[in-house]
Amino acid sequence: MIHFNVAVEGMLDEAVVCRLLSLINAAPDNIYGKKGKGFILKRITGYNNSAKNYPWMVLIDLDESECAPLILKDYLPDPAPFMCLSIAVREVESWLMADRERIAKFLSVSQSIIPHDCDSIENPKEKLVDIARKSRRADIREDIVPRKGSGIKIGPAYTSRLVEFVLDETNGWRPESAARSSPSLNRCIERIVGTVNKIRTAKL
Repeated sequence: MIHFNVAVEGMLDEAVVCRLLSLINAAPDNIYGKKGKGFILKRITGYNNSAKNYPWMVLIDLDESECAPLILKDYLPDPAPFMCLSIAVREVESWLMADRERIAKFLSVSQSIIPHDCDSIENPKEKLVDIARKSRRADIREDIVPRKGSGIKIGPAYTSRLVEFVLDETNGWRPESAARSSPSLNRCIERIVGTVNKIRTAKL
């Protein structure tokens, strides 16, 4: 099994990366970050230097005013051979919603209210919370939707619920299915596969 050092913005991103790596019989080694995008970008040069000799998987979200190709060019103009930097357009929640059938079942809502082009959603986290408001299950609404007057944008168990969905290989998120509707997820999977092929060729 091939192991990657991993850098992510938070716990949900960590679960997504673990699930993606498992598709190709790979796994995380050390996991860094989990303190937001800025923390990762300040350290991307160091991660890239390490990726000259050891596989790295870095996942960040795309902010509303940003363009993915420009981000890659600006922050990593010369990626190391074993660096796999991927960008979720615009947040990993869009990748989760791209598996429309499974996310609808998980949230207990009609599949018809799940967007088809999830990569085009301006604020995927906000959209997912709005969808959860329509859930037929009280526990989903209580966990994912913020309480009125709380002043926060997500519910108390938002992250843990979605991590549960991502890591459930039986009834949860299907990255391969989601990638057919999400170009950015498809590119991410292709980058991982390409990096693994380089590793195997180099016999690390």
